[in-house]
Amino acid sequence: MDKHLLTLWQSVSSGSIKQIEISDLLQLSPKQTARCLQKWTKDGWLKYIPGHGRGNVSTLKWLKNVEAIFEEQVMKMIDEDSVELSSKYLVLDWSPDSKLRLMNKFRTKFGYDQSTNDKLVIPRRYPFLTIHPLEAADVNSASLVANLYNRLVAVDEKGFVSPELAHSWDVSSTKVRLYIKKEIKFHDGSILTAEDVVTCLGKLRNYPQYQLLWKPVQQIKVAAPLVIDIHFPTGCSYCLQMLGTMNASIYKETKSGLVGTGCFYMEENDEKKTTLVAFKDFFGERPLLDMIEFVQVPEEFDVVYRSSALEENHSTFQVESDSGFGIVMMNTFRNSAIQRKEIRDYLHYIIAKKRHEIALTSSRKLPNHKGCLIGKSQSYPIPKTKKPDFTEPLVLKLVNYTENTTLWLKNLLVEEGVPVVTKWVSFKDTVINNSANEEADLFIHGEVFEMNQNFSFFFFLLNGYSKLASILKKEKKLASYLEEYIHTPFEEWTDLNLKVEKELIDQSIIVPLYYAKRQIPFSADLMNINIKHFGYVDFSKLWVRPELD
Repeated sequence: MDKHLLTLWQSVSSGSIKQIEISDLLQLSPKQTARCLQKWTKDGWLKYIPGHGRGNVSTLKWLKNVEAIFEEQVMKMIDEDSVELSSKYLVLDWSPDSKLRLMNKFRTKFGYDQSTNDKLVIPRRYPFLTIHPLEAADVNSASLVANLYNRLVAVDEKGFVSPELAHSWDVSSTKVRLYIKKEIKFHDGSILTAEDVVTCLGKLRNYPQYQLLWKPVQQIKVAAPLVIDIHFPTGCSYCLQMLGTMNASIYKETKSGLVGTGCFYMEENDEKKTTLVAFKDFFGERPLLDMIEFVQVPEEFDVVYRSSALEENHSTFQVESDSGFGIVMMNTFRNSAIQRKEIRDYLHYIIAKKRHEIALTSSRKLPNHKGCLIGKSQSYPIPKTKKPDFTEPLVLKLVNYTENTTLWLKNLLVEEGVPVVTKWVSFKDTVINNSANEEADLFIHGEVFEMNQNFSFFFFLLNGYSKLASILKKEKKLASYLEEYIHTPFEEWTDLNLKVEKELIDQSIIVPLYYAKRQIPFSADLMNINIKHFGYVDFSKLWVRPELD
């Protein structure tokens, strides 16, 4: 199947055309174009008569309906081949009608498959950036990490700490002692030891992006078989909560890659497909599904968790979960006009004035007139601010996942007389490349809290992947607030968080913009749907009710 031939069919009708026009259309050299035309003529797709001499135009006549034949071939591939093989043909240059028919056919390959084992196949618009706990800074990667690895403890939405790899612990003002469960297996069959835990946490503690968070911890050591001690002589009131985050997942490095202890292990991971398989020796409750496959699809493909045995019109229902919040963030450390508070205050004022319009950009975005802490933040009145002088345009970062909202913001700024230019940054760079982020004066940042709101807000302030971390280092008042977390009991963090949030908003370093909701359509036969980390489905509990006679 030739993508260039399909593109030519969509763009050129039978009639006169110059070969150079075909070359430009297909983005091929004249020699490549001539070879393709010769081949297509030989294969009977078309008849091409080159015009020789000045003034003589070449002619093309189609002999077969290319799209109809190709569509029939892809339909057969979808039926007979694996989804990762057939999915690549969906991105070809189809007409809207053909693409719709192919998409509908392709959807029947997704969902629950019980032909050989219990397998759920899920469309994936973007490949996972990483499976390494220390590098998982985006919600997609982190949700994958949640299924592959375990933490020493688990922390729920209310901040309650429960056992995971550790079954018990003792806590004092200067030390946490954890007791690890016996006979826990890694995915390679080896047994988890206290030494494995100390090695893993040591890498986390010294990892550049987490050094500030782990600064109070002075030593992590093996106290006895399956017992570890974490020492913090000057105090660390949040040590247990820190052990429950995704980046604190326990893993082991082997020659073949990372292995975890999670309920699923990774069998395959490439640009086409990611496959998770249930770990039969999992120390907890075995997943009810045997396998989960994430298969790459075009961006416009709708992600529906569907049983492949069901017809396209079978009933579905929406599961809604919180998908975090969005803020406008200002890079106050950048050597530009954004350092001037009167500039930031004016931007803050005009954004707050038009913030209610954010709902027009997406039905899933609700205007946020308060702050980042749902149910806790108060309204922050913004006084009318006089427009300052602008000597240079501000640089606004543009990322694909916030593109519509960013363009809305740009138009708003321009209407209010703010000179602005956009700078495109890839999603990967905006997640892991701070230098790319630091080249912008302001940008829209979306944040999804992993677990308990109080700790997640603190984590948002200090972890090295956060866009706030670089800003806070240079804000003396805020830096002094951050020191208070070490000695403030975790149960009293709400007031401290609100104090930090108020300072960030008063200084117009952040401007609350929206709350976001995620809505995932599920087939009606999918059971036990629980929303867990980052608003994603807990695959370990999911099952499909079979149809019985």
